Amino acid sequence: MQRIAFYTIYPILWLISLLPLPILYVLSDVVFVLLYYIIGYRKKVVKDNLRLVFPDKSAKEINHIAKKFFCHLCDMMFETIKSLTISQKELNRRFRYTNLEVLEDLHKRGNSALLMSGHYASWEWSGNLAQLSPFKAFAVYKKIKNPYLDSLVKRIRERFGGTLVPNSLIARTLYRKFKEGEKTLTLILSDQSPKPGSYKERQLFMGIDVPVFTGTEELTKMLDFTALYFNIEKVKRGYYEATFIVITEQPKELPDYEITRKFLDQIERQIKEAPEFYLWSHKRWKHRL
Repeated sequence: MQRIAFYTIYPILWLISLLPLPILYVLSDVVFVLLYYIIGYRKKVVKDNLRLVFPDKSAKEINHIAKKFFCHLCDMMFETIKSLTISQKELNRRFRYTNLEVLEDLHKRGNSALLMSGHYASWEWSGNLAQLSPFKAFAVYKKIKNPYLDSLVKRIRERFGGTLVPNSLIARTLYRKFKEGEKTLTLILSDQSPKPGSYKERQLFMGIDVPVFTGTEELTKMLDFTALYFNIEKVKRGYYEATFIVITEQPKELPDYEITRKFLDQIERQIKEAPEFYLWSHKRWKHRL
């Protein structure tokens, strides 16, 4: 049944991806109306999260941020579909990097790096980094149970040379590359909500005490990799700009969980500056105290 559904839906998605982005954004506007005003997809989750982390904002302000978030979410949906056929030239024009020299310098000095990012702006279009970086590029993902959907996600995200690695395999993969002497750059979305009983640390995230994911920090210390923050900003509709911010080049010298704290400080800064671009539809604060 999963196979039939996939081979029915995939040709439709591929045809949609051939449409110019201006047309896709018109479709995005239509889907926004459906999701927000008619279906109400996760509207309560989004507004509850916003009220929780922004207790001083009025109901009008919360509604305004929620609407802008759903507009951005719909754009991301169609941008992801567009990733099936977008050219590298077009993607490079729309997803730009301000300081690639940071990566070039690290590579020249023989350092590998872990790129810490959050569910902010558009991580989906960052796949072009594999072609622009001197490193062997990896990205960590959670394997999808549906094998056909999992294959589609990998096809989209690996189009420009990067390699997706399931989260359960990333430690051994990077350790093997490290022992082989290959320099790597690995993107990890590090703002996930760990399952109860599976976490080692709690921190304040947007002022709320929650369990935090510390796996990225543990990898940096185990392999002595540079930790970078991947600062992605939405410049305007369909255009993004990314900057690499060094968290530390000596991870073993920092106290436990300081790298995680520095990462959280960075993502909090972005959320406060433009909250509509964070993924509010996930229950990030469900295990709060």
